Amino acid sequence: MEVKNNKRTIRAWAFFDWANSAYNLVITSTIFPAYYVAITSTTENNNHVTFWGHSFVNTALSDYTLAAAYLIIAILLPILTSIADYRGNKRIFMQFFTWLGAISCGMLYFFKLDTLQTSMIFFGLAAIGYSGGFVFYNSYLPEIATLDMQDRVSAKGFTYGYIGSVILQLICFAFVLEPQWFGIADKSFPARLSFLLVGIWWICFAYIPFTVLPKGSPNAQSHHKNIIKGGFIELGNVWRQVKNMPVLKRYLPAFFFYSMGVQTIMLVATSFGAKELKMETSSLISIILIIQLVAIGGATLMSRLSDKYGNVKVLSWVVLIWIMVCIAAYFTTNSTEFYVLAVVVGLVMGGIQSLSRSTYSKFIPQDITDSASFFSFYDVTEKIAIVGGMFSFGLVDDITNSMRNSALVLCIYFIAGLILLLSLLKYQKSHS
Repeated sequence: MEVKNNKRTIRAWAFFDWANSAYNLVITSTIFPAYYVAITSTTENNNHVTFWGHSFVNTALSDYTLAAAYLIIAILLPILTSIADYRGNKRIFMQFFTWLGAISCGMLYFFKLDTLQTSMIFFGLAAIGYSGGFVFYNSYLPEIATLDMQDRVSAKGFTYGYIGSVILQLICFAFVLEPQWFGIADKSFPARLSFLLVGIWWICFAYIPFTVLPKGSPNAQSHHKNIIKGGFIELGNVWRQVKNMPVLKRYLPAFFFYSMGVQTIMLVATSFGAKELKMETSSLISIILIIQLVAIGGATLMSRLSDKYGNVKVLSWVVLIWIMVCIAAYFTTNSTEFYVLAVVVGLVMGGIQSLSRSTYSKFIPQDITDSASFFSFYDVTEKIAIVGGMFSFGLVDDITNSMRNSALVLCIYFIAGLILLLSLLKYQKSHS
C-alpha cells in the first residue's frame, strides 16, 4: 500500500489540479464568457439567443447550460464512485472524464454564432469532464496524506492549480490582446485557439498523476457480482455510515448552502463585468488573473489560520466575507470598484475551496478503502449546490435582465451557510 505523505505522490496528485484548472480559468472564468457575451450581445436581439427553438437571455443560457451539466454529473457520480471503489479502478474514471473534458474544450475551437447550439453542448460536456474528474481526484486526499497534513496538501493542490492556470492564461492572453504579433486577422481566432490550447494542456499534464497515482484498491472480496448492483450496495453502506456521523451530518448542509454562492460567483464573475459594467475583455482577463494570484496566498493563509483557530471557525469568518462581497457586487458601478472586489474574492476563493475539502476529509473515517464513495457525497453536494445556484442566478437574470439582482439572491445562501456553520461550531464546543 502507498505510504502516506510521499512527496512524489503528493506532487503528482497536485499536478491534476495544474492540468484541469486551465479549463476553470479560461473556459468558465475569462476568455470563453467574454467571447460568448461579445458574439451573442447585439442591439437587434436585445441580448437574447435562440437555443433549440427557445429564446433566452444570453447569459442566462450559459447559466442554465452549466446547471444542467452539473445536474447530470450529480446524478452519475454516486453510481460511478461506488463502482470505482467496488472495482478499485478510480484512476480509469479520472482518465475518462479528463479525455471528455479536454476533447470538448478542443471542439469549442469551432464556436461561432452559427454553431451556437452544438457549441453549447460541448460547453456543457466540458463542465461534466471537469467536475467528473475532480471527485476521484479529491478522494485520493485521505489516501496520500495523514490527518495532520491534509489541510496543507489540499492547499498545495489548489496552489498548483492556480499557478498552472495562470501560466496558460498568460499564453492565451498574448494571442487575445496582441493578435498582430502572430499575424492573426480573424478576430474570433485568438479566443477559439485558447479553447483548443486548454484541451491540449489539460490532457498532457494530467498524465503526470495518471502515471504515479495508484489505480485504487478494490473494496470487495470478489467481483462476480453485477457491477452496477455492487456499486449501489457500496453506496448504501457509505450512506448508512454518514447518518451515524453527527459532525459530518451538520457540516454537509452548511457546505451545500455556501457552495451555492461560492461556485456561482466563480462561474459568473466575468459575465457580470462584461454585461453590467461593459468592461473590455483585456480588463476582465486582468481581473481574473488578479483573483487567481491572490487566491494562491489565500489558500495558504486559510490553511495556517485553520491550524491556529480550527477549520469551522475560519470557514465561518470566510463565509461572512462572502456575504459582504455579494452586497458590494450589487452596488459596484465601475471597473475600479470591481478590481477592489476581485482582490477580496481572490483572497477568500482559494481559502474556502481548499479548507472545505480538507475539512470534509478530516470528518470522514481515516484509512478507509471506499474514499471515492465518501467523496461522492461531498462532490454531489457541491454539484447540486451549483445547479441550484446557477439556475436561480440565471432565472433572476432572465426575469429582471439584471445580474445585480441575482447577486443578492446568492447573499441569502451565504447567510444560511453561516448560520449552519455557527450551529456546527456550537455543537463541537459542547462535545469537546
